[in-house]
Amino acid sequence: MTFHEIWEVLSYPFVTRALIVGVMVSLCASILGVILVLKRYSLIGHGLSEVGFAALSVALAFNLPPLYVSTPLVIAASFVIMFVSQRRRVGGDVAIGIAASAALAFGVLVTALTRGMNLDVCSYMFGSILAMSADDVRLSVILGISVVLLFILFYNRIFAVTFDEPFASATGTRTRLYNMIIAFLTAITIVLGMRMMGALLISSLIVFPSLTAMQLCRQFKTTIILSAVFSVATFMAGLTISYMGSIPTGASIVVTDIVLLFIA
Repeated sequence: MTFHEIWEVLSYPFVTRALIVGVMVSLCASILGVILVLKRYSLIGHGLSEVGFAALSVALAFNLPPLYVSTPLVIAASFVIMFVSQRRRVGGDVAIGIAASAALAFGVLVTALTRGMNLDVCSYMFGSILAMSADDVRLSVILGISVVLLFILFYNRIFAVTFDEPFASATGTRTRLYNMIIAFLTAITIVLGMRMMGALLISSLIVFPSLTAMQLCRQFKTTIILSAVFSVATFMAGLTISYMGSIPTGASIVVTDIVLLFIA
C-alpha cells in the first residue's frame, strides 16, 4: 500500500476507532500476559471470555449496552476464579474450566430462548473491531488507561507476587489483595478485547506476545516491554492483512502472532 492509500484508509472513522481500541487492548493484554503465563493462569482469558459471552447474551436479550453489562460481571467472575483457585482443594485450571463451561452454557441458553443465535452474538464470539461505536471507544480508552496506570502503580508488588508468592507473603505483602488486582486488570482487558478478537480468540492475545518475548528476554521488565511492542506490531500487521485480504481481523492477528512466535 502507498502512503496515499494508507492515509485514505485512516481517514475512515471506523478504522480510526479500531486503531485506538486495538492499541489499548494490545498494550493491556501484553503486560498482563507475561504475569498470567508465569503464574500459570494463561487460560483465565478463555474462562473470562466465556463469562463475557454470557453477559453479552443477557445484554442483547434485554437491549442493554453490552460493555456496561459485561464489565461488572466479568470482574466479579475473575474475583471468584481467583478466590476459588487459591483454595487447596481446587486448582486454577479447574476453577477456570468450571467458569468457562457454566458461562458458555448459560449464554447459549439465554440467546436461544430470547432472540436466537443472532449476528450480534456471533460478532462477539469471533470479533468485529471495525464495528466499534464512539461510546465503545471512549469507554475502552478510559478502562485501558486505568489498567496501565494501575499496573505501573502496583508494579513492585505484582512482580513479587508473580515470582515468589510464599516469600512475598512472608515479607508482609498482602498477596491475596494483589492477586485480586491482577484478576481485576485481567477482567477489564478481556472485556475490552472481546469486541476486537472475539470470545474464542481473546486468550491468544494474552499468551502469544508474552511467549514470544520470553524467548528473547531474561528480565521481567524487558520481557514486558518487548511483549507490548510485539503485541502492538502484530495488531497493526493483522489489521492491515485483514483490510487488504477482506478476512476476519481477530484471526489475522492470531496468525501473525503465531508466525512471530515461530520466528523467535
